Amino acid sequence: MLIFFACIAILLVGYKFYSPFVEKQAGIDPNIKTPQERLNDGVDYVAVSPFKAFLIQFLNVAGVGPIFGPILGALYGPVALVWIVIGNIVGGAVHDYFSGVMSLKEDGKSLPEIAGKYYNVVFKGVMLVFTAMLLFFVGVVFIMSPAGLLSNLSYFEGTFLAGNTFWVLVILVYYFLATLLPIDKIITKLYPAFGLLMIVMTTLIAGALLMEAPHLPQVNDIFAYFHGHHDHDFLAPNPDGLPIWPLLFLTITCGAISGFHSTQSPMIARCLTNEKYARPVFYGAMMCEGIVACVWALAGIAAFPGGYVELKAMLAQGGPGLVVNHIATSYLGIFGGVMAILAVAIFPITSGDTAFRSLRLTIMDAFKISQTTVHRLALAVPILGVAYLMTFLDFSLIWRYFAFSNMLLSTSVLWLATKYLFDRGTFHWITSVPAVIGTAITVAYIATAGIGLNLPATYSKPIGIVVAVVCLIGLVMAHNKRTATA
Repeated sequence: MLIFFACIAILLVGYKFYSPFVEKQAGIDPNIKTPQERLNDGVDYVAVSPFKAFLIQFLNVAGVGPIFGPILGALYGPVALVWIVIGNIVGGAVHDYFSGVMSLKEDGKSLPEIAGKYYNVVFKGVMLVFTAMLLFFVGVVFIMSPAGLLSNLSYFEGTFLAGNTFWVLVILVYYFLATLLPIDKIITKLYPAFGLLMIVMTTLIAGALLMEAPHLPQVNDIFAYFHGHHDHDFLAPNPDGLPIWPLLFLTITCGAISGFHSTQSPMIARCLTNEKYARPVFYGAMMCEGIVACVWALAGIAAFPGGYVELKAMLAQGGPGLVVNHIATSYLGIFGGVMAILAVAIFPITSGDTAFRSLRLTIMDAFKISQTTVHRLALAVPILGVAYLMTFLDFSLIWRYFAFSNMLLSTSVLWLATKYLFDRGTFHWITSVPAVIGTAITVAYIATAGIGLNLPATYSKPIGIVVAVVCLIGLVMAHNKRTATA
């Protein structure tokens, strides 16, 4: 129990003391006009209160990511909690904050456009491709997963509602409206309520687990884990032979660090009424997502009397959605079952619609297309049409590309934030160090993954480390050169 409270406390302390230091490096000016004030268009640049903006950003970046990922990561044991906390404070919250701040400083532009300014057109092009790819895969994943869940509910058995195609089409129609309509017509009205719902559900699950779960991890479990006195120690294979490095870091992204978040930040950056709200909205939303991730990692570790074997068996039977349903109904009864359905059906939809909306914004920004109704319609129709065709592909294949592009984009954004701070002459190490680590993880994964070079797993560590060291040396040399010429 103590390890869980320690994780939450560290996240809160990070927000209290580390986030002001991060904010100081960013050059926040509460006296200048925001993009919303200067470019108000009634569609995307619309004033939103800071509390609403926080709830919308929280729900946009959360969805089922900090639920499903930590449940899968729980197979690695208590080290999952360690990664969530360290990854969140050092990487994820800083990543989310600067993705919002840079957009605020650049008229609410999408990150590829900002990359073109701070680096070059090549970096802009690469970032545009991976941003668009990630947003598209997120949208497709969050059509397939809720449609599959809803079509298999026992309540709908024997009716037309049991058809997967029906729910795919219903979700696509909603996505079309959410992509096309002004942000204050659907998103700012519904999302704050759904954001509060996620907070309530997480709180209830956490309380129930702490009172009733049979296997709460203890502090000594962490020390035993790192000293090899557990089923599998850090950086060693787990019982199924899957190495923690780099797979754990790709398994748990939302809650620790996720490139998808940077695609959502410009949407909210266009709605903030003052730069001073960037820290509670962007940094605060990621910190809260870290708490949600800790709760569900705890659930995966502690809620099963059979431990690893039972969790693995349930995942094989019905994936993380079945685990959520089991935990919610076991600890919260009928009310928990309703909450579970909301969590794994509604929450992914709230990420999918903003993914497609962000994709529309990103493409139109990149090609300097005006945001008229006709142009928005002309782009939304083919995007969602192709997304529908993608739902016929293997879900696991889509997910693998999503996971890789997610980590790659987060690393790219950290390098972009490093350049932003480097040019300002402030303390860039808060982004450059996690950028180097993210580079090592990303390179290690693509070196050995089936969708990449497919090399033996033993090559992943040295390849990732070598590339990261080269990046670090280049960064230090550039830093020293700048210092010498200053």
